Amino acid sequence: MPGTLTVQDRMALVEIELCGELMIAAAAAGEERLSQDRIDEVLMVGADTSVSGHDHDR
Repeated sequence: MPGTLTVQDRMALVEIELCGELMIAAAAAGEERLSQDRIDEVLMVGADTSVSGHDHDR
């Protein structure tokens, strides 16, 4: 159905957004590589970042 986002579409959009955030952080970093701590911070590791909640069946 046109205009309907599936769970996979939402996950893909989230992954694209996270990649973009990493690229922005890397471009702004003064060092050659991002530290693991900075990567975790950018990706919000440990934060509640649930995308679809309980609607996995859609």
